[in-house]
Amino acid sequence: MGFLDNSGDIILDAVLTDTGRMRLARGDGSFKIVKFALGDDEINYELYDKNNASGSAYYDLEILQSPVLEAFTDNAASMKSKLVSIPRNNLLYLPVLKLNEVFDTTATAKHTTGDFLVAVDSDTEKELEVSDTGASVAGVLFGENPGSNGNRIRVDQGLDTTAVSPGRNLDPLLLETQYLIELDNRLGFIVSNEDATRASISFVDDDNIASYYLSRGTDREYIGMIKDTTESANQTIAGPRGTRLVMKVGASLELNTSDFLFDTIGVTETITNTKSGSGGASFKTIKSNIRVTGVNTGYRIDIPVKFCKKV
Repeated sequence: MGFLDNSGDIILDAVLTDTGRMRLARGDGSFKIVKFALGDDEINYELYDKNNASGSAYYDLEILQSPVLEAFTDNAASMKSKLVSIPRNNLLYLPVLKLNEVFDTTATAKHTTGDFLVAVDSDTEKELEVSDTGASVAGVLFGENPGSNGNRIRVDQGLDTTAVSPGRNLDPLLLETQYLIELDNRLGFIVSNEDATRASISFVDDDNIASYYLSRGTDREYIGMIKDTTESANQTIAGPRGTRLVMKVGASLELNTSDFLFDTIGVTETITNTKSGSGGASFKTIKSNIRVTGVNTGYRIDIPVKFCKKV
C-alpha cells in the first residue's frame, strides 16, 4: 500500500469489489461494470482557506495536495466515507442514521455493558433475560428463539437538528429507502422483528462478512416511515424524520452448538445483573459490530453486539 502521486496530473485509481473479482474469475460473462463509488476518506475540508493572501486559486490548494492512498482491494477497509450526488446545492443539513434507544427504554436500548447482547442458546436466554428481581433486562436479544423476546435494534433516519421542525416533511432526495446491513456470517444473521423470519443474504465476501440489501418496497417488515412528527421523548431524530430500520439478530448454528469460536476469538467474562443475582454469571463472549449503511445517502453507523454463552 502506498500513496498516489498528486503533484501534477489527476490520477484515477480504481479497483474491483470482492463481488466484481468473483464474477470476473467465473469467466461466464456475468462480469459487467454497472456501478462505481467515490470516497474522500483522506480529505480534511477544514484545510480550505478562504483568507489565503495569494488569492482564490490557493483557497483549496492544501486539500488538492493532500496525500491520497492507493485504492484498497479489501472492502472492509476501503471507502468509509462515500460521496453522494444531490441535485440541490442549497441544502443546509444532510440526513443521518441514529440508533434509537429511547423509543422503548427496555426493548430498543443497549445493555448496561454498552452492547446488544445476543444469547446464543436457550440456557443463556433464560440467564440474561431477567435480573434476580425478575425485572426485564434491556439490550438482550434471543439468538436461538428470536420470536420469543420483544427486544430489538432500531435505527432512525432524518435531519438531526432543532433548526427545522420535525413537523416538516423530509425532502424526497434525502429519504433513505434502502439499507445495507453487514454482519459476520460465522456469528449470526438478521431476523425480522415481526415474525422472526431470516433475511435473505445478498452475498458473503471472502472475509465471511454477509451483506443484506433491504429495500422499503420489498422488505416492509424491516423498513417503514417514522410517522411521529412531534417533539416526542421517544424519538432520537430532532428534525424532519424519514425511515426507520428495525431488526433482531439470531445466533449461528456454530455458536449455538459449539464453543470452538468462543475459545478461538472470544473471551470469558462476568456479566452482572442476571438471573443468578446482581453479581452476575460467567459467560463466553465474542464482541462484534453490525454495520448499517444508507444506500441512498451513504451514511453509516456501527452497532456494537456481543454474542454470549453461559459457562
